[in-house]
Amino acid sequence: MSHPEGEHGPSPANDRSPRNTPPTAPRPPTLDSLGGTAGFVHSTVPVAVFVIALALLSTKAAVIAAVVTGAVLTVVRLVRGERPLAASGSLSGVLVAAGIVALTGSAKDFFLLGIWVAFAGFLATFGSVLLRRPVTGVAWNLLHGGTYAWREDRQVLRAHDIATLAAALVLGARFVVKQWLYVHDATGWLAFAKIAMGTPLTVMAALVVAWAFRKTSKRLVDSRPAGTTARAQAQAQAQAQQEAELPPHQGASR
Repeated sequence: MSHPEGEHGPSPANDRSPRNTPPTAPRPPTLDSLGGTAGFVHSTVPVAVFVIALALLSTKAAVIAAVVTGAVLTVVRLVRGERPLAASGSLSGVLVAAGIVALTGSAKDFFLLGIWVAFAGFLATFGSVLLRRPVTGVAWNLLHGGTYAWREDRQVLRAHDIATLAAALVLGARFVVKQWLYVHDATGWLAFAKIAMGTPLTVMAALVVAWAFRKTSKRLVDSRPAGTTARAQAQAQAQAQQEAELPPHQGASR
C-alpha cells in the first residue's frame, strides 16, 4: 500500500523520539543519597556536644548546647546549598530528644527516641522478610514505577532478603546495645554507641542494599526489551505457549 505524497511510513531505524527511548533506571542508593559523609558527621556532633556539656554543666544547659549546635550546623548546610529536608534532619531529631529530656528530666532520655526508632525499624525490616516482601525490593520496584514482578525471580528475591536482613541486623544491634546501656544509666556510653554504631554500620548496610539494587536492575531492566515489563514478558510467553499447543487447523484459523 502506497503512502500519500509527503507522508512516510514509520521507520524503526530512524524513529528516535523520546517516548520510544527507555527511561533511565534510577541509581542504586549510595552514601550520597543517604545524606553523605557530612550528613552523618553533623548528626553525631550535637550528641558529642551534649555529653561533653553534661559532664561540665547541668542537664538543661547540655540540652541547650546540643540544640544550638544542631541549629548552627543546619544553617551551615543550608548556606552550602543542601536541600532543606536533608539539612534539617539532624536538628529535628535533636529537638525531639531535647523535648523528651525536658519532660522527664533525665539526661539518658536524650537517646530514648533513637532506641525505639531502631526497634521499630527492626520490626519493619525483619517482618517484611517473613512476609516475603522485603523492604528493599518494594523500594526498588517503586523507584521503577511498580511495574515489575520482582518477587517471581528467585535470585532477585533472595538478594533483597539479604539486603533487608542486613538492615534489620544493624537496627536490631543498635536497639539491643543501646537499650542495655539505657537500663544501666550509662549515658556516656550511650553517646559512644550512637556514634560507633551510626555511620560505619549504616555504610555497610547501604553497600549491601546497593548490591541488591544493581543485581535486580541487571536481571529485570537491562535484560528486557525496551518498552516491556517483566509481567508483560511472562504473559507473552504464556500466550505463545498456548498457541503452540493448539491443533494445526485451529492455529491456521486464528
